[in-house]
Amino acid sequence: MEAIEETIVAYVHSDHPTEENIIAGEKAPEEVFIWGLKLLEDEKIDVVLLKFLRARDFKVKEAFAMLKNTDFKVSWSDSHIRQIEGGKAIQLILDQNSGCGFASKNKYLFGRVSMKIKLVPGDSAGTVTAFYMNSDTDNVRDELDFEFLGNRSGQPYTVQTNVYAHGKGDREQRINLWFDPSAEFHTYSILWNHHHVVFSVDEVPIRVYKNNEARGIPFPKFQPMGVYSTLWEADDWATRGGLEKIDWSKAPFYAYYKDFDIEGCPMPGPSSCASNPSNWWEAASYQQLSPDQARRYHWVRMNHMIYDYCTDKSRYPDTPPECVARI
Repeated sequence: MEAIEETIVAYVHSDHPTEENIIAGEKAPEEVFIWGLKLLEDEKIDVVLLKFLRARDFKVKEAFAMLKNTDFKVSWSDSHIRQIEGGKAIQLILDQNSGCGFASKNKYLFGRVSMKIKLVPGDSAGTVTAFYMNSDTDNVRDELDFEFLGNRSGQPYTVQTNVYAHGKGDREQRINLWFDPSAEFHTYSILWNHHHVVFSVDEVPIRVYKNNEARGIPFPKFQPMGVYSTLWEADDWATRGGLEKIDWSKAPFYAYYKDFDIEGCPMPGPSSCASNPSNWWEAASYQQLSPDQARRYHWVRMNHMIYDYCTDKSRYPDTPPECVARI
């Protein structure tokens, strides 16, 4: 037990841990943390770490690669979430008993988040796989949504994006993806800075929400947001407006996540971080789309957009101001 604890301490406290550090071990300082977990204080925490090591046959480097995912926590139905591929990916499960979800332990104010996701294959009508940021506040909510709407076999997969700013949402846009997102992993990302929010699929921008506060249009910039991922049943609206119901005979349904990447200002944290113009996501090259990004963005909008709240006169007889501002 002590030898393994020394291994853990050596790995964590070496700025650049070497194999010699790991094998030899070093004396522990008074407080030792791994990704927010204080070691050598609570025996239960040490036991959890040891189980990781034993699961990897004491392959320390591989075990710590698994532990990097402790930036996240299960937020809903831990019995329906599994680590697979040696801890490199997470499987979400939806059945008639429950869906499930996980979330980041921290909230962030500005930055970029991305995940690789493989969506529910086959007949996924009535299911929703989500990846989003949320301020988790009751009344004045900020939220940035990717929602992947299931389909009947052979139909295109639809991704819905939405933006809540200062409590106001109902800004849905939908596109049909130009590939099969259940066949392999694809990268979905949200870039959020003082100038705009950019939703991207495999580095192709599919939506841009610009900061037009000067025109009185709300923009999320005061509330930090956590990162969430869920798989759930929503057959009252998800597929063809609720006409296509979920087929439980096809359950359980599976979605897969891996390669989580969060770069931003964690909150609570230094108050100067979010306003620091030196943050890479605030650089001039990220303040607007490049010419190539703009070309691909317009290609998506012209060829794959199937719904835009800006043009829905049944909901908005008067065009929303952010649409007039060409956001």
